Order: sequence, then structure tokens, then C-alpha cells
Amino acid sequence: MSRGLPAGFGVVLDRQTRVLDGGRVLLGGSPRRALKLSPAGVGAFRRLLASGSVTDGPTGRLARRLVDAGVAHPRPPVRVDAEVTVIVPVRDRAESLSRCLAALAGASVLVVDDGSVDPAAVAAVVARHGARLLRRPVCGGPAAARNTGLAALRPVAAELVAFVDSDCVPSPGWLDRLAGHFADPAVVAVAPRIVPVAAPDAGRVLGAFAADRSPLDLGPDEALVRPGGRVSYVPTAALVVRRAALDEFDEALRYGEDVDAVWRLIAAGGVVRYDPTVIVAHAEPATWSAWLRRRHLYGTSAGPLARRHPDRLAPLVLSPWPAAVTALLLARRPVLAAATGAVAAARLASKLRADGLPPSIAAPMIAEATAATLTATGRAVTQLALPAAVALSARRPRRLATLAALVAAPALRDWLRLRPSLDPVRWTLAGIADDLAYGAGVWRGAVRARTARPLLPARVRLPGLGRSERRRGGCLARPRKET
Repeated sequence: MSRGLPAGFGVVLDRQTRVLDGGRVLLGGSPRRALKLSPAGVGAFRRLLASGSVTDGPTGRLARRLVDAGVAHPRPPVRVDAEVTVIVPVRDRAESLSRCLAALAGASVLVVDDGSVDPAAVAAVVARHGARLLRRPVCGGPAAARNTGLAALRPVAAELVAFVDSDCVPSPGWLDRLAGHFADPAVVAVAPRIVPVAAPDAGRVLGAFAADRSPLDLGPDEALVRPGGRVSYVPTAALVVRRAALDEFDEALRYGEDVDAVWRLIAAGGVVRYDPTVIVAHAEPATWSAWLRRRHLYGTSAGPLARRHPDRLAPLVLSPWPAAVTALLLARRPVLAAATGAVAAARLASKLRADGLPPSIAAPMIAEATAATLTATGRAVTQLALPAAVALSARRPRRLATLAALVAAPALRDWLRLRPSLDPVRWTLAGIADDLAYGAGVWRGAVRARTARPLLPARVRLPGLGRSERRRGGCLARPRKET
């Protein structure tokens, strides 16, 4: 049994979590799962909701299980007193640095100049804002700059370290609000939401697209960060880390060093959280060429990351039943696809019933998994195989129409979910261009790293279909089903 959430923490259910069977079953999380509460768990759940916070051992243990499953999220104490040092890596961009340091007023800030062409301009800005300055003689990239800052902090041993890129502007009180999460000793890192700010001279289409599709903006829903979850990583454009948990960044990674660091923290047993109630503004590229180049460079990190984390970079993860339904839909066999989906739902309903879970949730879970598989397939094809797919379909109009629908599906689903200011046609075309640029980077990075892992789908079986198991004295049974 993991240590319970500390007393004083509140817990709120995720907005997508459903309470079923009179409070005995919770459906939610990412991957989606059904959790069956034991009788003791039902009582602890009611006390937790009634009081609004952890009050004793059982409610603390239950709160921990709900948070670990992603069906609920913690509400930390209002304030935690902890020493925090902010490290800001920069290379030139003196004007952006000035805006960043103005927003960090009152914090202990260390600026690391990573081989600027005009170091005097950077030094003048740092002096004007009263921050400390370290200068690297040559540019080593973000990982090297952050490591230089970390090395300088070792004699001081600040409890928490915040990383903020020089083109970011944190909102007031951001550090205090994020630091509250560290009242939970299991938490090793917390990230805010990075909200894009369009460049003043950016075109209307790019500005509107960037507002909703910035790769640094992970959305409005808070999450437990973990590979394969709703939020699988967080960027170090703005990130607060427990100093004792982080040794250094991998300087061999020019891009993706933040993903690598976060995944290493998680692999070591730490908890990383994403808190979108805290906002940090980030300047976006002003031109399409700059935007697409950035996406391409981000894609090149997939190969090196796959070398370090072999099981986490598959572009598509397929479960047998949703994959079968998707394949039949793409083959234009809707009746057979519906029949297959019905069989899958019936099989799942039977297993859920055997585990004492409501069978009525089976059909929605299969439908949700199929929709996710369909859109993920469309994105993977666009990013990694679109020219080949077009060539294979060119002489068959019906097949080409199916391919067009598949490629457009991810962007259209995002358009329906986000309701951006762009019309669906321009939004879809921009999304396809974005995916193509990223996918070209993935191919480039995979070839350079000599690995095919970022190019190949992974296959998994749906877990949690066995007999129910309970931990003695526990508040929850194991999760019964995930999709």
C-alpha cells in the first residue's frame, strides 16, 4: 500500500469521472478504468467528499489511490514555505529576457547565458532586474545551460528549483501555487499550463492556429503526468522540481531533454503533476516557416528518446478489439464493424459483471477506445506515411476518399472539441501541415538514431480482465478495466 495523501490535502474528482452503482464504482482516469470500492472504501469516499479533505489514514489512502488512478486530483494546502531558486537559460533575446525577469520580481533568479552573441546586452538586463548571472563561453543548448545552473546551486542546496525559459512570462503568484503540491512528499515536479501568445506580426491564420495547437500547451485539464496517460510529459519551459530528485539533464539531447528528464523522474518512482490553473505565457513563432521548423526539430527528438526509453515512443498503441473495429471501418465494412464492436462490448460486459462492475459501461468504453484509435491512426498515417498512402490510393477514388477522411479526422475532432476561431477547412489544412513537419522530423531523428521504434505501432492487450483481487485492509480493489 502506498503512503496516503497527507492530511490537509483536498481531492476533487476529474471532470470526466463518473460515479456509478451508488458510489461503489468510479469510472475515469487515463487510460480509462473502472475502480470498485470495497465497503471500507465506500465509507472513506463518503467521508472524503463530506469533509472536502484528508482527515485520517483511510481517507488519505483512498485519496492516494484515486489520485494515482487519475480519477481525482489533489488540492494542496494554500501555501508551503520552501526555498525556491529560478534558473533562466538564455541566448541573446535580451528584450524577452527583460519581460521574463520583470514577471519573476521578488524571486531568487539565476540567469545562465548560453554563449550569447551579445553578452553585454544580456548582462545589462540581468543587472537591471537584480538577478545573478552565469555565462557559458559557448552555446551548449538548453540542457547544458540548465546543468550549469544546477551545478552552481549545489553549495546552496535550494529545496526547489524552477526552470523558466527566457521567452516565458509567469503569472503573479505562480511559484507559491505550484510549490503547494510539494507538501506531498511523493511529488517531485509540477508544471503549469504554457499558454501561447501570438507574435504581433503573425498572420491571422497562424495566430488563431497557435492559440489552440501550441505543442507546449497541454490543455485545460489537470493530470497526473505519466507515459501513456492524458498528459504524458511536461516541458521545462516552466517547471518546478524537487532539487534532490533531479541529477542533471542529458546534454546529448538538443531537443527532448525535458521529456527525458521527466520520464526519468517518473521511472524513479516520483510523482509529476500538471496544474493548468497556474498560467505561464509563452511567445510563439511569427511565421509559418518558423512554426513548422520548430515542429520539425521537436520531431527529431523521437529517435534519441526511443534509444533511452524504448517502450514509450510508439506513434500508435493498438488494442485488439478497437483496432479490429477501426480496420473494418477503414475497409468500408460498417455492418461488420458494428457487429465486431457489439461482440467486443458483450465480452467486456461479461467480464465486468464477473468482477462485480456495472456491465452498462462496456459499450461506451469500447466506443471511446475505437474513436481514439481511429483518430490516432489518422495522425500516425499523416505524420509518418502520407506520401506512401497517397501513392497506394491514387488510382482508386474510393480508397483515396477514405484516406482523406482518415487524415482529416484528427484535426476535425480537435476542431469540434476546441471550437477555434478558424473555419474547419483552414484549421484542418494547418493541422495537416503541422503533422507533416513533425513527422518529417521523426523520420530524420529515427534514421540518425538508427531505430525504427518511433515509426512502428505497439500492440497491447486490454488489462484488468481477470478475477477481482483485493489488498487486505485496502480501500479499493484493483482497477478492473482500462482502454
